[in-house]
Amino acid sequence: MVGLVCVVTWVLLGSRLLVVRDVSVEGLERVPEQEAVQAVGVDTGTPLIRVDLGAAEGRVADLELVEQVDVTRSWPATLSVEVAERRPVLAVRVGEGYRLVDGDGIRIEDSDTRPGAQPLVRVTGEVEGNAGVRAAADIVEAAPDSLLAQMQLIDASEGGEITVQLADGSTVEWGDASDTEDKSDVLRVLMGEHPPQDGQVYDVSNPELAIVK
Repeated sequence: MVGLVCVVTWVLLGSRLLVVRDVSVEGLERVPEQEAVQAVGVDTGTPLIRVDLGAAEGRVADLELVEQVDVTRSWPATLSVEVAERRPVLAVRVGEGYRLVDGDGIRIEDSDTRPGAQPLVRVTGEVEGNAGVRAAADIVEAAPDSLLAQMQLIDASEGGEITVQLADGSTVEWGDASDTEDKSDVLRVLMGEHPPQDGQVYDVSNPELAIVK
């Protein structure tokens, strides 16, 4: 029995059979693969059992465009890295162009033309880490595709008084960042009963007392 334990220990820790020979990274679109592999920071030849998976995940997570990462051992000789990159949710006007950001205000990419898939957001102060950007992103993520396609501008510059401008000229008075899903559901009902038109205002700031003006 002792001999068997010694053999297993040697195979895991000392044998050249179960060492890192490859780092496989999946889920990359914007982050260069070599950059992610370097961030893992594990040399080939390291016994697979000795790799600190949490530390490797932390180093990859430090890359600006990485939102989540999972590092696992794939026996006999591969470290598998599954990455979820940050994705653009909103656009911010920057000079003559536009900056696409995620819900944390992190820059994803820049564009010379106004993006068609991401509504503009207007906030006060720095974009990164801005509570208004987070609130606007929550609205976008809760909105059905039919409503999202109409959103032109989410004005969160006043903090607790968010408004949403729609492509047809109507406006949504959203209120603060609370009850996002309830407000989205109520808005969908109101728009079904009162089709949007130029100048119309949907007030869902209190989803229990929503009105159309």
